[in-house]
Parts: sequence; C-alpha cells; structure tokens
Amino acid sequence: MHQIQINESASESLDDVQFCFPSIEGSCIKNNLLTSVSVLIYTLLTGIIMTALCGNLVVIISVSHFRQLHSPTNFLTLSLAVADFFVGLLILPFSMIRSIEACWYFGNIFCKIHSVLDSAFTTVSVLHLCFIAIDRYFAICDPLHYSSKITFPVTAMFLSVCWAVPTCLGFSFVFSSKNSDDATLAFYCKNVCVVIFDKIWSLITPLLFFFIPFTLMTGIYGKIFAVARNHSAAINSTVANITTNTEKHSSGLHNVETKAAKTLGLITGAFLFCWLPYFAALLLDSWFNVSVSSFIYDMFSWLAYSNSACNPIIYGFFYPWFRIAFRTILSGKIFTGASSCINLFLANH
Repeated sequence: MHQIQINESASESLDDVQFCFPSIEGSCIKNNLLTSVSVLIYTLLTGIIMTALCGNLVVIISVSHFRQLHSPTNFLTLSLAVADFFVGLLILPFSMIRSIEACWYFGNIFCKIHSVLDSAFTTVSVLHLCFIAIDRYFAICDPLHYSSKITFPVTAMFLSVCWAVPTCLGFSFVFSSKNSDDATLAFYCKNVCVVIFDKIWSLITPLLFFFIPFTLMTGIYGKIFAVARNHSAAINSTVANITTNTEKHSSGLHNVETKAAKTLGLITGAFLFCWLPYFAALLLDSWFNVSVSSFIYDMFSWLAYSNSACNPIIYGFFYPWFRIAFRTILSGKIFTGASSCINLFLANH
C-alpha cells in the first residue's frame, strides 16, 4: 500500500545528510526529525497499534468464547477482527519505522511479504464488509428465509473467499512484473520498500477493490434501511392496536436487528472515511498529474491503517454485549467454569 517516498533534501549539505545504509551507493536518506518530534510520532502511532491489537483481541476472544455470540454474523465479525489484529501485528510496527525513519531495515524478502500482506488485508476487509452487508440484507429484508440461506456452511464459504482471493491477488501482484519496473525504480533510492502501481493498475485496484464494492454496499444498506423503516411503521401500528407479548417480542427483535444493521453500516462508513483519501490520492497522482507528496501519502496511509483500530471502538459504543464481554475478560471472570454461558444481552432486557 505504501507509495514511493522521496526525501527532497538536495539543498542540504552532505555533512548534514544521514543515509539509511551509508555503505550502499544510492541509499535512501533518513528523515532528519527533532528527537521530540520523533518521540511524539512514535507515541501516537504506537497508540494506534496497541488499540488495534488489544481491541480486536477482545473481539476475537469474545466471539470465540461466549456461546451467545456463535452466529454467522458474528463469525464474519470475528474474521474481520482477525484481519485487523494481523494488520496491527504484522503490518503497522514495520510501517511505523518506515514512515518515521524513511528507511526499510528488514530486507527485500520481508519487504515483499509485508507488501503482500498489506495489500491482501485491505481486500480482506472490503470483502468481509460486503458479505456482512449481504448477511444483514437477508436478516432484515427476508427474515423468514434467513436461517435457511445464511447457514454456517455458507458463512464458511464466505470466509474462504474473503481470505483466499486477496491472498492470491496479493502474491500475484507483488511477485509479478507489475511491481518490478526497473525503469521506474531507477528514479528512486535503494533499499526502500515500495509497491509501484503502473497507470492501469492504479485505476483497476481502487475501482475493483474499493469503489465498486462500496457502491454495492451503499445500495444494499439503502435497501435495508428502507425496509427497516417500513417494518418499524407496520410493527408500531400493530403493537398500538394489539399489545400482546408476541407482538412486543417481534418488535424487540426487529429493533435489535435494525440497530445491528445501523452499527455495521457505521463500520462500513468508517472504512470509507479512512480509505477514501488514500485511493483518491492514488488516482489523482496517476491519472490527473496531481503531484502528491510522500508526506501526504504517509498521512493518508496512516489514516487508512487507523481503521483497524476503529471497529472495536465502534463496538464498544454501540454493542452492550461488547462492553459486558470486555468487563468479563478484564476482571478475569472469563476463567470461571460457566463463563461461556454468561448472558451478554442482559443489558438489552
């Protein structure tokens, strides 16, 4: 995901320049930041990394441990949390050093592996959000057939597609000639870990793996909320005339489903907010000759990376079950005998 980074310090005297690898001719130039600025940036980015790791780990433990959360929707949520956790573990620490130091210290082989995982996890997240939108569509728009259409085998198929397709595409792109344009690389310093998009791929990648999926998701959630509004009006009218326990229960279930759809729609919106600037900059740079500096690319990249820390925060604000699970894990009650059977939805009753 990281675009080429160039230090524009030609006017500096050579005595003031620090190279990433002084013994290598053509080595990249290190960023010359004040110590206080470096510490501040390291602290900020470490906070994003720790939020991504700890928050998503709570989601992973919660959905895996508590039986009440064993549903197709939550297994998609679990898999999305695993992807975000791996972003925090395998991508962000190395990207942090590269962004602050302007150097890649981890070798060419790991550079390729890092680039594969970086591009793959982006697509993994997009596909998860697409399948979650489809799941919510059937849950609200076709509830009578939901349990027969969205089964655990269907969810397993969804998850297989979510992980297999992006991984294969990531390997094929990073290890293909599309990422080894020697003529292009000749303009840049050595030992910098970059993914270089040619003009065609800089159009295909955002369209295929970002703009088209989010257009489809916007349509799906638009349909969901239209149907939910009609259902709410019908249920409220019925409950006003027939105040039976069955009708009240039906209304409660519908409200829970609608709230879940709104929360997942918010998660989709957060992903759009975090990733749109990066892909927009990529298109502007490649197709409209708008020069985007390495600093802006880095800033947009970290806005995109911060999305991996956003989802657990959204869960915490909008899902009572997440807060109860978090307290249970933090207090150590999760290690008691019957902890997996705790009623996490008690707060909703």
